This record gives sequence, C-alpha cells and structure tokens, in this order.
Amino acid sequence: MKEIVRAANILKSSKYAAVFTGAGISVESGIPPFRGANGVWSKYEEKLFELNYFLEHTRQAWQMLCDGFYETTLKAKPNAAHIILARLEALGIIKCVITQNIDNLHTAAGGKTVYELHGNAFRLYCLNGCASYSANSFDFKSPPICEYCKSILKPDFVFFGENLPPKAFEGAQRASEICDVMLVIGSTGTVYPAASFPRLAKQNQAIIIEINPEISAFTNSITDIFIPMKAVAALESLETAILSC
Repeated sequence: MKEIVRAANILKSSKYAAVFTGAGISVESGIPPFRGANGVWSKYEEKLFELNYFLEHTRQAWQMLCDGFYETTLKAKPNAAHIILARLEALGIIKCVITQNIDNLHTAAGGKTVYELHGNAFRLYCLNGCASYSANSFDFKSPPICEYCKSILKPDFVFFGENLPPKAFEGAQRASEICDVMLVIGSTGTVYPAASFPRLAKQNQAIIIEINPEISAFTNSITDIFIPMKAVAALESLETAILSC
C-alpha cells in the first residue's frame, strides 16, 4: 500500500513524531471499546462512570467494575501493535505515546514515555489518602479495601466529572505543540478534551497519519494520510517499511 510507504518515509525523516492512541489499538487485545455495538456503554449505563455516582453508590459502581471491566482488563496482554510502538520508540523513530486508554498496555509492552490522559486502571488509591495500590494485589471478587482505614478504594482513572491528570495533560500538550508528525491510531476523535491534541498538532503544522479501519472525526478534517486498516496489521506493515527504507 502506497500510504504505508509514504507514512514510513515521513516517520523515519521526522524530528519529533508523537503517537496518539484510542480504544481501537486495544480491541485486538480483547478489550472492548466504550462506544459502538459491542462497547461498554451497550451493556452499562454511563452514570456508573460518573464521579458523583461512584462516591455516592460506591459498592454498586464497583460491582460493575468487578464483573464487567477488571475481569477483562487484568487478563489483557499487549498485542503486536503495542509492542511495535515500543520498539519504534526504542529506535528513536517515535518520541512518545499519548493515549486515551486506561489499560496499561503501552507500558506493559515496554513504552517509556506514555502520557495516560485518562489515568490507569492498574493503579488504585485510598480516598482518605492512606496509600495507593496495584490492581494485581486484588482478585476483584469484591470491591478492593484499603488495608489501613478499610474504606473502598478508587481506580486511578478519570471518571466523568474529573479533570485529566495534570502531568499527562501537560506532557501531551507539549508533545502536540512540538511534533512534526502525529500518528493517530484507533481513535473515534469524539472524546474531549483528549481529541483536541491531534487537532493542536495539526494547528502547529504537524503531518497527521491516521490508522483506523473506520472513518473517524479526524479523517476528513485533519488527516493527511489515512490507512484504513486494523492497528496490528497496519503497524506490522509500517515497521517493515520503516526498517527497509
């Protein structure tokens, strides 16, 4: 595909290439997206992810998290797309990954500079400030409890009604301002403020390369090169082209 070769040449010659990923990159690891026919919202009400609801109905919210979320997320492994991005970072082809995902798969694959805009489901913390915990410390057959104050823990990801983590937001903003190429993978482009970062990169004259099997909100507005493929197949071809050009 000529778009693959063109994208490979642009990435290899870039001075600062950033990557922006959405739920589409993790679907091939068995994690369902939030939106779409088989998404989380097709099974659960969005209010379960609202901060006020969690604080007022903590046990009910955790029941859904235990049954419908952590069961899948904790078992997921990085797929070839995550691993290839980590290899490209190690080679210096890409400088960072900005992700909407909370599944920890970029870091698990070996990514070093990962800006997690919506937090990380593998971290939990006590709302009373006692301690933070790894999700791997719990079996999620029941809501996880703080060992010190015995209160129910909160996942360290962003609920509706919460601000984005400051360090991740600032890192993503800086990368979007200075990158000359942004590789956008598997994002619908509809979730804000996260979706503003590819647009910020475009405003600062970056070339936008999009990998997505479906048209997104970015495709006909800011995308320069559109690769209509799933993440794994596209990145396998892209890595091969980069290493051979």
